[in-house]
Amino acid sequence: MINQIKTIKNILEDVENNRELSETDGVTLLSQTDETTINAIRQTADKLRQNQVGNTVTYVINRNINFTNICEQHCNFCAFRRDTGDEGAFWLSTEKIIEKASDAVNRGATEICMQGGLNTEAKVNGSSLQYYQQLIINLKRTFPNLHLHAFSPQEIQFIAREDKISYREVIIALKNAGLGSMPGTAAEVLDDKVRRIICPEKILTQTWLEIISLAHSLGLYTTSTLLSGHIETPEQQIQHLSHLRTLQKTAIHNNYPARITEFIILPFVGKDAPPALRRRVKREQPSLKDTLLLTAVSRIFLGKWIPNHQPSWVKLGLHGATEALRWGCNDIGGTLMEEHITTMAGAMGGTCMEVETLQEAIASLPRPYKQRGTLYKTVNSAI
Repeated sequence: MINQIKTIKNILEDVENNRELSETDGVTLLSQTDETTINAIRQTADKLRQNQVGNTVTYVINRNINFTNICEQHCNFCAFRRDTGDEGAFWLSTEKIIEKASDAVNRGATEICMQGGLNTEAKVNGSSLQYYQQLIINLKRTFPNLHLHAFSPQEIQFIAREDKISYREVIIALKNAGLGSMPGTAAEVLDDKVRRIICPEKILTQTWLEIISLAHSLGLYTTSTLLSGHIETPEQQIQHLSHLRTLQKTAIHNNYPARITEFIILPFVGKDAPPALRRRVKREQPSLKDTLLLTAVSRIFLGKWIPNHQPSWVKLGLHGATEALRWGCNDIGGTLMEEHITTMAGAMGGTCMEVETLQEAIASLPRPYKQRGTLYKTVNSAI
């Protein structure tokens, strides 16, 4: 025990002296169970957060629009997808999407986050790309100042496959249509052994990494995520973080015009997930304790390269997300206004958060708060 405590102490001292955490160090930190040791990890992460991005907590006023739940894939963690004709299947018209965006703008939104199932019927003139382009064009024509944060690497691969064109062609076309940035979702865990179990039809790790890096090289910013708390090991969690760190280093060292803006942990919600994975995980709601330790280690591992870290209030609840601000997070996320994917899996955090509620949660720490845009530029100062 003495040797282990000394090892942890040395790791944390090295981190505070600006040494980059190794994968072995990361696994060591994630494997801790002693409360005193875990608190030391938390304190180090919180100190790094303050040194790297300051004490102000940011938030974004946004709306999440899931435009269809009709999907060709059958991910083992997803309770959202439907087949055409199933009860509850939907595919929003352009008019309905515009209506939702208009409501969001009237409520102060600066961002629309838009993702959907992989619907093979979503085409214009036989082209998937034209369908996605037209969604963007219609939104930007109506709301030219609205930032569109949309379409994951999985959707980019889907469009390219359907139209038999390259990822580069898809990204350039969507960016030229008005796409502002891409969510780094569909990452789940960047380990193909895990992916073969939880999302066997999804793109492989290397394809996800390729598309994200290509987006950066073409001037399109992305976020990054990790689906945690299911069948993955600490080693696989750290490997995932290592992939993200390498992506960011590549963007910076190659002087790409864009890079990763933030990192978000998405804890697995198993309550209403498909039975195959639910039986293996045997946990209906995320473990806050495990998520907070992973949050701290992620700050220590990524913070120098990806300084903005955000919890998921949808998955953890507002109380859990607020606590994560003491474990290395500096952003509390967005208002969302509606959220279906996680809620349909049985999440208890809700689907909409008022700005005042987010501000009150941040102030309870107490910390100052500030509204931001999607790319972390200040919109206005709230305090």
